[in-house]
Amino acid sequence: MTLFDDPAFNFNGLLALGGAGSGSAEVGEVLTAVNTINRAGLSSQTYVRTFHELGDRLMGPPPGSRPDDATRRSRALRAAQYYGQALFFVLGSDHPGNEEDLYRAGRRAWETFCDLCDPQPVRAQIPYGDTTLPVWFFRPEPSDHCRPTVILTNGSDGQNVDMWTYGVAAALERGWNALVYDGPGQGQLLFVDRVVFTPTWEEVVSPLIDWLDMRPDAETRRIALTGLSMGGDLAPRAAAFEDRIAALVAMPGCVDPWLGFPPELRQILTPHKEETNRIWNEEVVPELTPPRTRRPRCGNASNRSRRRRCSRPARARPSPTSGHPPAGSRRWTSPMSSHASPCPHSSSTTTTSSSTPGSRSRCTQP
Repeated sequence: MTLFDDPAFNFNGLLALGGAGSGSAEVGEVLTAVNTINRAGLSSQTYVRTFHELGDRLMGPPPGSRPDDATRRSRALRAAQYYGQALFFVLGSDHPGNEEDLYRAGRRAWETFCDLCDPQPVRAQIPYGDTTLPVWFFRPEPSDHCRPTVILTNGSDGQNVDMWTYGVAAALERGWNALVYDGPGQGQLLFVDRVVFTPTWEEVVSPLIDWLDMRPDAETRRIALTGLSMGGDLAPRAAAFEDRIAALVAMPGCVDPWLGFPPELRQILTPHKEETNRIWNEEVVPELTPPRTRRPRCGNASNRSRRRRCSRPARARPSPTSGHPPAGSRRWTSPMSSHASPCPHSSSTTTTSSSTPGSRSRCTQP
């Protein structure tokens, strides 16, 4: 199905449309937004404005009515989806500085949805290094009955609402618990705390399992871990070192996330740090900020969005009870110069090892 001529916009539009199956979108709303964007002329600006306004409209009451809690809950969930759609392309719009505000709007919609769930998810802040991991623990009913639990891991661009679509609703229907969380490089940790991705994802998941292990309603011998999109690379890494995971689902199974970066981005990396910096700063960076008279290009916005998730050192340490060595020296990258770093593979000296948890590990150019 083609909603937009541009494949990146089309992919995201289809993602929103697919959310209708779990109530996180409504077919008529999405198609109306698509028609509005196409009539105005497809661009990051029109896409962001249309979905942002749709989210704002749903967070208010329907004109002339006083909605019940079920209606407000449904509207808030859909608003979270539409804010997430706007957030994905905001860096290519006329107002890239609105990124954190858009994230916070989506987060408020998500929290409103959670407040109106019955039962409400248990919220927690689980210690992780210098910060905490926000957790939403959904249960089919509020008793202490011991149940299996699925931990749902997002990718590089998803929001909490995507985890509802991906598996929370299905888990609850089957009598399972479902745990949603923001890890480094995701959600609150990225947009508010400025903590970026780490390759040592076992140090993210182990504190979550420690927390579940203390709950009477979670059967710790029956914990499944899922990973969606980039999570298909992160979740298997966690399962390789965390033996309390009974089942693993990676969608897709990702053995080389480097290949997920656009070819034009991979091609600028050379064996020499100085040459890579020259190409980046003299040839690429000027193209990343087109003049206001030029239509914002989706590829640039997408690339910038993904680079920022990996472009600052992560300072995370594992929970003291997780049993794994500190991660302070293992991070995706450090900036190559005073200019923006193009991606996590551009470190001049890179050593990788996934076989020993204590070894130095960075993303590397193949």
